[in-house]
Amino acid sequence: MDVRKARDFIKEGKTVLGIELGSTRIKGVLLDQDYEILASGGHAWENRLEDGIWTYHLDEVWTGLQDCFADLQKDVKKRYDAELETIGAIGISAMMHGYLVFDENDELLVPFRTWRNTMTEPATIELMELFGHQIPQRWSVAHLYQSVLDDLEHVKQIRYMTTLSGYVHWMLTGEKVLGVDDASGMFPIDAETKTYYEEMLEAFDARVADKNYPWKLREILPEPLTAGEAAGVLTETGARLLDSSGTLKAGIPMCPPAGDAGTGMVATNSVKVRTGNVSAGTSVFSMIVLEKKLSRVYPEIDIVTTPEGNSVAMVHCNNCTSDLNAWVNVFKEFCDTFGVEVDMDTLYSGLYNKALEGDKDCGGLLAYNYFSGEHITHFAEGRPLFVREQSCRFSLANFMRTHLYTSLGAIKVGNDLLIANEGVKVDVIWGHGGLFKTKGVGQKVLAAALNTPVSVMKTAGEGGAWGVAILAAYMLWKEDGETLCDYLENKIFAGVESVTVEPDAEDVAGYEAFMERYRAGLLIEKAAVETLR
Repeated sequence: MDVRKARDFIKEGKTVLGIELGSTRIKGVLLDQDYEILASGGHAWENRLEDGIWTYHLDEVWTGLQDCFADLQKDVKKRYDAELETIGAIGISAMMHGYLVFDENDELLVPFRTWRNTMTEPATIELMELFGHQIPQRWSVAHLYQSVLDDLEHVKQIRYMTTLSGYVHWMLTGEKVLGVDDASGMFPIDAETKTYYEEMLEAFDARVADKNYPWKLREILPEPLTAGEAAGVLTETGARLLDSSGTLKAGIPMCPPAGDAGTGMVATNSVKVRTGNVSAGTSVFSMIVLEKKLSRVYPEIDIVTTPEGNSVAMVHCNNCTSDLNAWVNVFKEFCDTFGVEVDMDTLYSGLYNKALEGDKDCGGLLAYNYFSGEHITHFAEGRPLFVREQSCRFSLANFMRTHLYTSLGAIKVGNDLLIANEGVKVDVIWGHGGLFKTKGVGQKVLAAALNTPVSVMKTAGEGGAWGVAILAAYMLWKEDGETLCDYLENKIFAGVESVTVEPDAEDVAGYEAFMERYRAGLLIEKAAVETLR
């Protein structure tokens, strides 16, 4: 882009900003009116395990956001010699689910529980029976009801409950709202009304009536908003929380805060019926927009929504690339030990491509990537594990192929239910996230796992930050009556380049052979969890 033109866009606020708080990175991207990225910024962070709880400290949220925004400001200054004083609209996205509860003074009552925590099984069993609806362990209402069952003191002090994106948006705008897609990971959403199921709210209140809490469930939940609705403006306090330099001005419109699943759908043009996407990074989830309701409730399949409120079958797995990344780091340490200089991108690319040389069934090797619990296979805790028999074909290629296969093992278990039991049809699966960064490899593995074509587009590499920036743009620049689906189809993705990998029959058969070992070997993982403490 012409630097002078870009500078004018920035000075006049003809831009949109998207910021997503992911599992390992907070990323911000600034787009122009042509949806091109003008500048970006980032901040690395990690969750921590404290007293058995996977969490982030809230002060880390704000230092991370400020560092990300400052990094973006530096990029703007370097590229265009301009100050980022105003923006057309801002969108915030973050990891879905979890438990963030606040008292009447807006103080956090208990440490933030992220999506990664799986200690709510008793609550989910009761709620699924009460609602006739799947309630995953990571959902906010599951954590709330588990706190009720455990008779925790803080429950009676709760005045507000939200997600990470909802919390950040609330602090920036003062508005207690949430995008319907993110809200659908807190409490079930009725696709007809685009809000919480009224009868389920009433059933919950009736179930806890004997506790005499000073709140009703609807009163402590954020208001769900659909894509395109106004969700408040950046306040003076919010501007300072985001930009510690004092340059950014207040009054900037903000779109509904979104969950990472919703922004993944947007970033891959997967919001219409019979489209799907797989996001594969620290965690992995698949989303398929449904033509009709499923015939029954599946504990392995969540029903959430698109940013417009349409029903989506979601298979969410807590574990994907964490163990794979740990092994790559071991290989990096090996290189460093012998003075071999290799950057991480080259190392990942080399090892991933080496995996394609391996046996289709991984030579009989087996691994589990369970850093944390995995509800799809019924584990409350996890232990990363690599196992082989003496007769297995143990090679680097098979070793890497095994860890790529197992990264998608749990997601395959869930999707097999959708395809085999419900006959769900999908025209295209779009892949995005770190697993697909090495060209062709992650696609080939996913195509084998799901036995369906997998496409990756150029913009998908930008992920959720780009996706929520597009949601901000849709709110700001949409035409009257223009749906999000039409906006994406006609204005965002028209002419966008993509690459499609078709499933290879031998790869599919090899993956199925690996999955036979995977399912049988879950007893080994169970023994590891019980023994390694």
